[in-house]
Amino acid sequence: MPSAATSTALPAPPRPRSTPPGWLVTLLVCAGQFLVILDVSVVNVALPAMRSGLGLSELGLQWIVNAYVITFAGFMLLGGRAADLFGRKRIFVLGLALFTVASLAGGVAQQPWQLIVARSLQGIGAAVLSPATLTILTTSFPTGPARTRAIATWTAVGAGGGAVGGLVGGVLTQYLSWRWVLLINVPVGALVLVGAVLWLTESRQATARRLDIPGALLATAGLGLVAYGIVQTETAGWGSAAALLPLFAGLAVIGAFLAVESRAKAPLMPLGMFRKRAVSSANAAMLLSGAAMFSMWYFLSLYMQNVLGYSPLRAGLSFIPHSLSIVIGSKLAPQLMHRIGAKTLAICGAGLSACGMVWQGAMGVHGTYLGTLLGPGILMAFGAGLAATPIAAVATSGAAPGEQGLVSGLINTSRQMGGALGLSVLSTVAAAHALTGDGRAALASGYGLAFHVGALVLVAAIVLMLVALPRRREDTTASRG
Repeated sequence: MPSAATSTALPAPPRPRSTPPGWLVTLLVCAGQFLVILDVSVVNVALPAMRSGLGLSELGLQWIVNAYVITFAGFMLLGGRAADLFGRKRIFVLGLALFTVASLAGGVAQQPWQLIVARSLQGIGAAVLSPATLTILTTSFPTGPARTRAIATWTAVGAGGGAVGGLVGGVLTQYLSWRWVLLINVPVGALVLVGAVLWLTESRQATARRLDIPGALLATAGLGLVAYGIVQTETAGWGSAAALLPLFAGLAVIGAFLAVESRAKAPLMPLGMFRKRAVSSANAAMLLSGAAMFSMWYFLSLYMQNVLGYSPLRAGLSFIPHSLSIVIGSKLAPQLMHRIGAKTLAICGAGLSACGMVWQGAMGVHGTYLGTLLGPGILMAFGAGLAATPIAAVATSGAAPGEQGLVSGLINTSRQMGGALGLSVLSTVAAAHALTGDGRAALASGYGLAFHVGALVLVAAIVLMLVALPRRREDTTASRG
């Protein structure tokens, strides 16, 4: 038996690094997710000020939104896999750093192309950052109430970021400058970066996975070329080379993407997943729904400021009932799914939104908030909140437990891609119609036509859901047993 003196001479074991408290981990990752979601909507109210400040065209405005959304959608699945392979903390920090620097570049941009490039880089940073936020939470908390509370907080913060975007954008544009809708990300991002470096702990998958970088580049390039070709039809016409060349090039690139995915050992988008009816039909429904609903905030913001003469702050405040409606719809959706089934609820939600779009399309130059904006806006937003959750539930019902994360990423990608393409089509429709007249009345008519076309897209989504979504209620409700 060793003596006391010998025992005290032995070196002490190394002290393990202290685990950060759960509330701090939740705060850091939710702050990162809040910035990502906020930047989808915060620029909408600032668009007229951006146009006058940088000399953007009416159609060029959409690229301030689409540059972010397209790169976000194209790189989102790649970002999730990079976090698994290289470490969730490392990828979180990298994505947030890129997002913060790109926000600074956008805030000081002097030319339209500089702002569009900055928004594209923001989208890539968001695509790298966002998947890591949820994965950090699920790996930091054990299965049970603590993890459930953390994920619920993450979900609520994401919904809140989208909901308050219009108000935040209005306040910053009104009292500071449109540049601050981007610059505000810099101090917040820097603070979260410091906290992440100091307190987050690293985790990664034990098995290495390949990164499908060619797939991400091809998907993003194909989507961007198709969107650009659609925009060119407004000025050059559908039969012009300026429109047809990028359209055909985009379709060819998308074809190359599908070919790469079919042969890749670790594909970004495993095409075999789409052989499952629930996955393929739900993604198609989400693509169409996103194409119609995503641009609602864009056109309402332009209508309020360009036609009704609202200030940025007033426009932002006007979005509060819409934002509350979509949050309420999202919160009610899980309860209603258990009563009437996911398929029925998705159809009802899309139907409500379609009715709201038809109503909103009647907007005119002498519209009022109570008579023109409030009722249809609440109906559109409430329907959108009801529809999104059941469509995602249908998609994940067709996946094995080990595929749930992949299918969730696919459904989010479909929503973003649908939104980008829908914004391109509806902006082109609105701009082309506005050119047939003069002044505010022509703008109002163009925006109204965009809402009516959006309603037709939702009708197509409803028909698809009626025909293709799984019929059995037990296939589409969560944990029915």
